[in-house]
Amino acid sequence: MKIEEIKTGDITLLMLEGRVDSNTSSEAEAAILGILDNGVNKLVVDFGQLDYISSAGLRVFLLAAKKLKKTGGSIALSSMKPHIKEVFDMSGFSALFNILPDKEEALKTLQ
Repeated sequence: MKIEEIKTGDITLLMLEGRVDSNTSSEAEAAILGILDNGVNKLVVDFGQLDYISSAGLRVFLLAAKKLKKTGGSIALSSMKPHIKEVFDMSGFSALFNILPDKEEALKTLQ
């Protein structure tokens, strides 16, 4: 798994590549929560290059959303491939997140 971080004004864009599963979720969790611990309160996560997400990966995003909610922050997810979106839909997570078709739309929603 690869995570690229890009600052766009007061919004942090994370671009994920590869898989977020039981083998990589701790790395993703450390990276994302580390960013949030540094004061980021607007986060866009681009799933365009993500090939797989497991329940362990879903947990990472749930933790991030809870942390942002406590601080009055926001998270938006974007560019999900159909099979990734299906995992969010089947788990009920689609109702918890603002999921946009692309990162540009996601960035606009948090401005």
